[in-house]
Amino acid sequence: MKREEALEILKKYNKEEFHIRHALTVEGVMRYFAKELSEDGEYWGIVGLLHDIDFELYPEEHCKKCIELLKENNVEDSIIHSVCSHGYGICSDIKPEHIMEKILFATDELTGLIWAAAKMRPSKSVQDMEVSSLKKKFKDKKFAAGCSRDIIKQGAEMLEWDLDTLFEKTILAMRSSEEEINKQMETT
Repeated sequence: MKREEALEILKKYNKEEFHIRHALTVEGVMRYFAKELSEDGEYWGIVGLLHDIDFELYPEEHCKKCIELLKENNVEDSIIHSVCSHGYGICSDIKPEHIMEKILFATDELTGLIWAAAKMRPSKSVQDMEVSSLKKKFKDKKFAAGCSRDIIKQGAEMLEWDLDTLFEKTILAMRSSEEEINKQMETT
């Protein structure tokens, strides 16, 4: 599958700017980690792009309805498996096994927290975000309350990373694609 096809499928089921930006952000994060680990960035990016394919239209069936939607669009089973694994223990019983699936699980919620924190900064950017300020936001349970701290912690444990390492790597990953995502959002 090519990225253009995945983006077309994403936009078929997602119209809200928030959901499209989140998908592009997770795609960028996954591509960054793939490069860091000498893995297939195109494949990892497509999984990131499609990970919440069903959430906008079917939030109550998240990680369940995606199977049907992705199969209808001839998406390969390995991508479907990886997409479903990011909801492990929440809305899916498919456990993240591959390092890519574990990174997706660990960074999905965290990208939301980082983005919310970045929007509060004068720069409105992750380019000047530091781990120390993210840690303060992480500890404040009222800030971005929809981002589960428990899932972020569980993801770090899955990867056998401490939270500071996960925070730092994810901030760097988001920095790497922020400018390109902003350009893409201007044309969406």
